[in-house]
Amino acid sequence: MDVDNKFFNVALLIVATVVVAKLISALLIPKSRKRLPPTVKAFPVIGGLLRFLKGPVVMLREEYPKLGSVFTLNLLNKNITFFIGPEVSAHFFKAPEADLSQQEVYQFNVPTFGPGVVFDVDYSVRQEQFRFFTESLRVTKLKGYVDQMVTETEDYFSKWGDSGEVDLKYELEHLIILTASRCLLGQEVRDKLFADVSALFHDLDNGMLPISVIFPYLPIPAHRRRDQARTKLAHIFANIIASRRETGKSENDMLQCFMDSKYKDGRQTTEAEVTGLLIAALFAGQHTSSITSTWTGAYLFRHKEFLSAVLDEQKNLMKKHGNKVDHDILSEMDVLYRCIKEALRLHPPLIMLLRSSHSDFSVTTKDGKEYDIPKGHIVATSPAFANRLPHIYKDPERYDPDRFAVGREEDKVAGAFSYISFGGGRHGCLGEPFAYLQIKAIWSHLLRNFEFELISPFPEIDWNAMVVGVKGKVMVRYKRRVLPVD
Repeated sequence: MDVDNKFFNVALLIVATVVVAKLISALLIPKSRKRLPPTVKAFPVIGGLLRFLKGPVVMLREEYPKLGSVFTLNLLNKNITFFIGPEVSAHFFKAPEADLSQQEVYQFNVPTFGPGVVFDVDYSVRQEQFRFFTESLRVTKLKGYVDQMVTETEDYFSKWGDSGEVDLKYELEHLIILTASRCLLGQEVRDKLFADVSALFHDLDNGMLPISVIFPYLPIPAHRRRDQARTKLAHIFANIIASRRETGKSENDMLQCFMDSKYKDGRQTTEAEVTGLLIAALFAGQHTSSITSTWTGAYLFRHKEFLSAVLDEQKNLMKKHGNKVDHDILSEMDVLYRCIKEALRLHPPLIMLLRSSHSDFSVTTKDGKEYDIPKGHIVATSPAFANRLPHIYKDPERYDPDRFAVGREEDKVAGAFSYISFGGGRHGCLGEPFAYLQIKAIWSHLLRNFEFELISPFPEIDWNAMVVGVKGKVMVRYKRRVLPVD
């Protein structure tokens, strides 16, 4: 009997404990535990990872119609909550770093960029380094860069014959790295060390693999080559920096801007910091510009009505300015700008943007549903998916640069963050003006001086790349114009 009483008392105690725990939970646990976003259905433990590895955009296409604009994917021991569309993205783009941070989710860049820069420093230092980027891309600097872009472009295509067939993707990739070397890395690299530096950047680039995101220091051959290339680049730039400082020589390039930059406490940038910032700048811009240049050409050759429109614009500018091309003239190329912007809408090279949540916050969907996002979630949005939402863009799969023309401006109708190819808000891409000028300078020259025909199938998207670009070759047949655009 005593034993039965003991069991009864223990059972009663357990029940009472559970009831009290539930009451405490209801009263004390934050509201974020009550209105969690819906979760993607997947097999336990590895199911979310398998869904993600199939392709984030594929997963978003499947889940967005079912779950709406806010939902969570359980990825191993992490929860990734997706925000899709401008109605729910304001906090993602505008939240202070203390609430939504880049640093934790982009740690895999540290071995490539190097120590002491960007994601290897606290936010206050990173902000100062971003100020260095901003100062190096002021209009007065950009005007000088444009002159160099134009010169590089003219020199490069002067080597083409009167007619022929080329892989446009390869040609543009090569030209972009030449231009970037001159504008960003400096005359010394462009004139004397281009082959060496280009090969080292190739090893750095190949050391950025999908596995690198999870295990950036994994001792694999690609990572070893990456680390060796990073060491050699540091040595090359240290010598250039030392030579410039010793001789007092100054150049109009980003390298010089970073050399001359000072922190608020008066400290000058170190050789290691200058090297890291240059690598970060080249990584941020090289792929974006070459990929977008290639897509722009492919779409123009496929859509003759827009090709005619950009040719007419070039004719009008030549009547007005002659053959001269500079920063201000490139800024007048509104039709070409819209064609580039539309290619970027359809094919943003960075298909995922990530943040780490440091505090609980709430979000309301366009349907009025409210969700609480817990601290510790990774928060994500996808330019590749959000840029094709049918309630924002009419016929979103169609290439239609006129959607950005005055009177339509579809990217503004639904409010801020409807177009996020360059991100937005606090962490918008600082190199956006540079990228547009570079791509305009290239295509202005090509359109004025050559006729083109796309002879390979329209390119496919290379979803397997870290920076999503063009799959395979883009073969075109060209013929040099006897006279510039007529």
